[in-house]
Formats: sequence, C-alpha cells, structure tokens
Amino acid sequence: MPDRLLSLVRSLSDSYSEILFLQRAWPGVLMLAATFTVPSVGTSGLVSVAAAYAFAHFIGMGAAFLESGFFTYNALLTGLGIGSLFQITPLSLLLAATAGVMSLNLSLMLNSLFRQFLQLPILSLPFVIISMVVYLASLGYSNLLVREDAGLLATWAPQNLPTIIDGFLRALGAILFLPYPLTGLVFALVLLLYSRILFLLAVLGYLVGTGLVVLMQGAPDTAYLDPNNFNFILIAMALGGVFLVPSRRSLAIAAVGVMLAALLMSAVKLFWALYGLPAFTLPFNLVTLSLLYVLILVGFPMVADRIGATPEDTLDDHLNRRHRFPLEPKRVVLPFSGEWSVWQGFDGRWTHQGLQTHALDFIMLRDNSSFRGDGLALTDYHAWNKPVLSPVRGRVAMVHDGVPDNAPGKLNERDNWGNWVSIDTGAGWHVIIAHFAQNSLQVKAGDWVEPGTRLGLCGNSGYSPQPHIHLHIQIGAMPGEATLPFLVQNYRKSDGRFIPAAVPTESDQVTPLHPDDHLLSATALVLDSRWRLENQTGETRELHVRMNAAGETCLDSGRAQLFFHRDNGQFYFYRLEGHDPLLAALFRYLPRLPLSHQQGLWWEDVLPMAVHENRASRHLLNLARLLAPNLGRIDYQARFIGRREIAGETNDRQGARETFHILLAEGQGLLQRIETPEQILQMRPLQPIHGDRNTDITAPRETPP
Repeated sequence: MPDRLLSLVRSLSDSYSEILFLQRAWPGVLMLAATFTVPSVGTSGLVSVAAAYAFAHFIGMGAAFLESGFFTYNALLTGLGIGSLFQITPLSLLLAATAGVMSLNLSLMLNSLFRQFLQLPILSLPFVIISMVVYLASLGYSNLLVREDAGLLATWAPQNLPTIIDGFLRALGAILFLPYPLTGLVFALVLLLYSRILFLLAVLGYLVGTGLVVLMQGAPDTAYLDPNNFNFILIAMALGGVFLVPSRRSLAIAAVGVMLAALLMSAVKLFWALYGLPAFTLPFNLVTLSLLYVLILVGFPMVADRIGATPEDTLDDHLNRRHRFPLEPKRVVLPFSGEWSVWQGFDGRWTHQGLQTHALDFIMLRDNSSFRGDGLALTDYHAWNKPVLSPVRGRVAMVHDGVPDNAPGKLNERDNWGNWVSIDTGAGWHVIIAHFAQNSLQVKAGDWVEPGTRLGLCGNSGYSPQPHIHLHIQIGAMPGEATLPFLVQNYRKSDGRFIPAAVPTESDQVTPLHPDDHLLSATALVLDSRWRLENQTGETRELHVRMNAAGETCLDSGRAQLFFHRDNGQFYFYRLEGHDPLLAALFRYLPRLPLSHQQGLWWEDVLPMAVHENRASRHLLNLARLLAPNLGRIDYQARFIGRREIAGETNDRQGARETFHILLAEGQGLLQRIETPEQILQMRPLQPIHGDRNTDITAPRETPP
C-alpha cells in the first residue's frame, strides 16, 4: 500500500509538471499547492487524476508506466477546468472523476495513433476534446452549482502593475485555470529556476502574440489581458525549446507559430462563442502539431532527436553529438592493413560522380609513388597482391571472379567492376569491394565475415588503370546502384591523429587501428562492479556500474550518472545526468580514449557544457548559446606518451588553458590517476573483479548511442 501511495504522489507531481513541459517533481509540487488557493480547482484536479490513476491500475497498467505523468496530465487539466466552473459537491466531483477516466482512455488511444501514424505527441488534445464534451453536457445538468468564489489570490494583486506584465502573469496562471498575477508570478519563478530558456520563450511568446493582436485590434489593454493568451506561451515553449533544439531557428519558428495562433485564436473564439465554449488550448494544439508535422515531413534538422530534461539539456546534447559524433549510421573500417593513400574520394575527379559519388579508392604509396621502377608491370605497384580485408560484419551476398587483370594504364570498359565481393550487412545495405586480382577471392556467397576477414588480393581488374581497392555502399547486392554516404572509423592519419569516424579525403594517408589487449582490459567496466573515485582533498564517490531501461551503461555516483560506450576502436563518455563535480572532472579529462596504443598517437574532442565547474556560468552560457552555439566551447587534445600514460590540455574560446596527465589502469578500472595543476583524481576497485561472473557491458556494439 505505501508503494502504491508513493506511485500516486509521483504521478500527481509529474502530471502538474508535464503541463509546463517540466520533467522534475519539485515544480509539480509547487503547482499542486498553488491550485488549492482555489479549493474547487485544486480538489477537482486531484480527484480527476486519482480516478484516472485508479482506473489505469485496475486495468493492469504498470506503475512505471503511470508515474511519468504523461498519461494523466490531460486528466488533470480536465479536472482543473471542471473545478474552475463548479462548486465542490458530490456531483461535481463525480463529474471530475468520470472526465478523468475519459481523458485517460482518449490519451492512450490518441497516443498510440499519433505515434504510429504521425510520429507526433498528443499534447493536450485529449483535454480539449473531453472538456468540450463536459461543457456541452453540463448545460443540461441543473444540479451542478456554478462556482462564485474568486479564490484566495484573486484580491492579492500588486498595485500599479503595468498592464503588459499583469497580462503576462495572468496568462501564465491561466494555464492551470488560475488567472491571477500572484499565481502567475509563482509559475514564472518556477520556470526561471527550472530553465532560463523556457522562461525566455514564455516571455517571447506572450509579447509576439499580444503584439500582433494589438496591431490588428488597436486595443492594448484588451489584447494584453485576454485570458486565452496562455496559448501563445505554450506554443513558444513547445516549438522554441522542447520539440525543437533551442536555437535562432527555433526562436524564429516559435514566433511564426505564435503569429499563426493569434489569427486562429480570434477565429476560434468567435465560432466557439456560438456554443458557449471557451477556446481552451485548441490553438496551441493545432498550431504546434501542424508545424511539427510539416517540419518532420521535410526533414528539418533542428527537430530534437532526444528531448532532455530541460531545453538546456536538449541543446547541450545536440551540440555534443554534432561536435563529437557524426550522425551517419553507415560505418566501415579500412579494408586493408598498413598505410594506404586515398587516390579518389567522395565526389572524386574521375569516376566518383553522379550515382557513384560516395566511393573511395585506395592505393599504396612509397616515397610518394604508387610503383617502383618504370611502373610498366603490375608487380611494380606497391598495392599489387596485397590482402584485401572485410570492412564490415555480414554475410557474403555475391562474388564475381575470373576477370583478367589489366596491364598498367589499360582499362576494361566492358566489365567495369572487374572481380568484386558484395557483403550484406543485415542493416538494409551492402558493401561493395572491387578490382580484386583474378582468381584471388577466398570467400564465396553465403560465407560469414567479420571486420578483418581476408577476402582476396588487390588487383587491377575492370575499369582500373593501376592496382587499387574500390569501396562503396549501396542498397542492393549487385554493383552499379546509386552509392550511399558512409563513414570510415578508427584509423590514424599520417600526422598521427586518431580519427574515430570520418570520410577520408583525397591524398589522406590512412592506417587502420586495432585494439590493444591492455586497453581493452582497462576499459572493461563490468556490470555491478564498484569503484572508488577520490580527489586530493579526500572527497570520495562510490561509483556503481549500472544499466538503465534503455540499455545504456553508466557510472552512477548517487548524485549523477556518467554514461559511457565502447566500440571496436574507442571508449568514450557521452552524457552526464545530474550534478557531481568528481564525475564531471572524469568526463573533462578523459572524454575519449582510443583503444590502440601507438607512441605519439593523438586525438581531439569537444567537451560538453556538463563539464563546466561553475554552475552559475554554465546557466548563463546555456542561455547565450541560443544565439552563439560555440560560446563556452572547450576544445580538448591528448596524446599517448607511454604505454599507459596520456598528456593533454583543454582550451576554451576565452584563452584559458589547462594541462593534465593521466595514468591508465594496468588491468580493469579505466585509470589510476589524473593530475592537473588544480587537482588529483584517483580511481580504484572496491571489490575483486571476476570476469567469469560478471558481464562486460562495454563489449563492442555496432553503433554508438
């Protein structure tokens, strides 16, 4: 019973928070308390949510499914609306409970349909529909008593408050059917404390919407004090900072949405008045859903892939992914060993044009030449008969062999691809490797291959003037289709730089990297293992390796979670949730680690906002990054100086530079020590690690999260 009560309380607080797009409990508690300044409003809202929750539990919905508040905030809005109309009586509470169950059912149904067919959220559309039903039905319910009390806060209005500020605060309060300045002030403070971006968007939406109405009507006081202005606020927050990544472009789209709503609201109010209905949040729902649908349809790049707890989190996650992780999911490794050169890249000078734009050709150079002697014989070429390796994991779909190799400088125009292998990755695309030496293929259709599996030998068959390896990706198995973009991952350039994933350009000299056993061991953080992280002042954290419901793995300190991932070539941290200075420092000095040690190998990174030590400056920078995304950016560079030693530095755009030295773990545990001029971090196990009893959750996966 206590667990069920706790679940109900969590559902209640989250339901209130969801109305303002907030994802934490404390704003919901404050908003819940505010609704009880008008007892009928607070009570009806509470009864409606409780009824919806009880029905959901009765039909077997899980507690975790309900606790988010996502499926109950429409029931809450419906109950609040009933409480704003009628006095508290058994009949009005029965109506609130019934409407709450109706709202839950409609929310479940519409959410399934919208997600499956439109890829859209339901917003407060169930509330609009059910409230209209309740309003129309109540016209015939003579036993319901109309509410006459104005509430505790109605008379507590500040004196001489400018009309535009008074109207903004009343519009904020009206979101929860409490159109009073002091209620709006409470909600404004909640927004300001929770998210500066959301507060700015609320102000922007109100000013743009009322400004347009003033221009149209010529009556400022009427425009500023219209109780329906909360639609402008909700639209600006939804489009400017929740469903779109906060940016200059999202601000512009939010402003456009608000202007559309101003026209729609004027029309809706006139039409709905014929039936005695208020506009509710209909303008907000129609404008937001229609614009979102169009933006998704056209592939607008700023639609949020992952909605964070705050718009600031969404923005940081977006910039983090853009700077650190290329979005192209199709990835391969280099199909050879040793150092080769890119002879022709994407959109190449000769044959990589039109449908064949996205392809790579590799040759082997020695002293800047691809051949020795006069180059008249195939054996003069450094690439001739060198092993060609599989660049992906998959099943061989088709092979073609037996085409003779051309003499240097000659071309086979009848058999363009020469000898080739097609590999089905199982992800809806095939990898084509072409121009093998005649009769050198060592795989056949149906064979399973892993990255590094030997396929054959480099030759000069097909449309090829000198021995080279051709690589591209396409949908079908037979070469000749349109090529698709892809990335090459985990390689070293000739200057010693480690490249996690990129498209090599023409003349790049590249070498594939392979994981070292001692680095694989150091980054093997096993599930449920525990580690102690401490600094030079004795501040300590017990880190617990956990996995969340989405399958993401993290170091959990109890205060924050630092999420990590390991693929075949690198270990990296990618998100910090919560606030923990020690975990933030770990993220700051070791955001990425190549799994191949080579003396002098170096790499670059861009650190996310989460690693900034000063929380106040982080809040200001997050707000400023709406207009200047690179503001507050910290660039990172590190290099191997020994088998287990790394030296590096961080630089921000204001010229601040910090050096660091890292000693990696000899076995499991990632690291032993991080030293900077300001602090020392040490990490050690709290319990013996038994690899045969635990699961290595850093085992390589196909793509990063």
